[in-house]
Amino acid sequence: MNLRDLQYLVALAEHKHFGRAAVASFVSQPTLSTQIRKLEEELGVALVERAPRKILLTEAGGEIARRAREVLNEVDQIKAIARRMLDPESGTLRLGIFPTLGPYLLPHVIPQIRERFPRLELLLVEDKTQALLGQLREGRLDAALLALPLHDQQLHQEFLFEEPFVLAVPHGHKLASRASLKLGDLANQSLLLLEEGHCLRDQALEACELAGASERTGFRATSLETLRQMVAANVGITLLPVLAVKPPVAHSTDIDLIEFRGHPPSRRIAMVWRKSSAMAIFLMALADIFRKLPRKLLDPPSRANRKAAKTAKMTRPKSR
Repeated sequence: MNLRDLQYLVALAEHKHFGRAAVASFVSQPTLSTQIRKLEEELGVALVERAPRKILLTEAGGEIARRAREVLNEVDQIKAIARRMLDPESGTLRLGIFPTLGPYLLPHVIPQIRERFPRLELLLVEDKTQALLGQLREGRLDAALLALPLHDQQLHQEFLFEEPFVLAVPHGHKLASRASLKLGDLANQSLLLLEEGHCLRDQALEACELAGASERTGFRATSLETLRQMVAANVGITLLPVLAVKPPVAHSTDIDLIEFRGHPPSRRIAMVWRKSSAMAIFLMALADIFRKLPRKLLDPPSRANRKAAKTAKMTRPKSR
């Protein structure tokens, strides 16, 4: 048994197809199939149920593939330790991020990451929270940016920042004239929400429940941009995270944004990695870059505009 045989088995478990697993492993299909048969002979158990159109792992095959993935992850950790000892700030980092955060946060931090770690190869993976957690546990990601709370004792959670939500309403909506709102002002309102699987949906539902609001039935968006377009088209109102309404995102004249007074609905963002990771010290340094996000980026647009106006007024030369 060697590591390459374990890699073939893991690829087969992931793709459930000899041809696709071979392509992913950069070998021919006969080579992969032969090595899997040799592994079965060595272990003395059948690992795969072969059918004309698909394959299934046996019970033993599934368990061995899971253990093989853990072994391969440990090997990657050993290699990572060696690389970090030679050059702590180089190598490859596989970082996960969920879709309602990535496009709006990354433009503000990628330049700082490149400046601070010029030799780092950053591979970004965008997916829903549960998929990212699965990849993180299996060692296919080194770390991920996720919304709290998370309940996994094997993962280290490094809090980064809290991002408030604003209410997005169509221009001309009865709430559009309000400078600010209390969460309770949403009572009896119906909000447009994302489809199942998005953590933003769960956060918005929690806010709706606290406010006495509800979800608008018959519509669930697949992305934050779809939500934005639906509001602009006067279909309804929704909650948007504040980073999603800041430059470089273009402002829509068909949408009015209203901040919340007091304790606004929000989400808490953390960087998460396995407690066993050999990259923990480096990941702490990387997390610090995300943690130092300029505070003005987390201010609601109206508040940010007021601060800018006040600053401009204070710095304007006095007339003689």
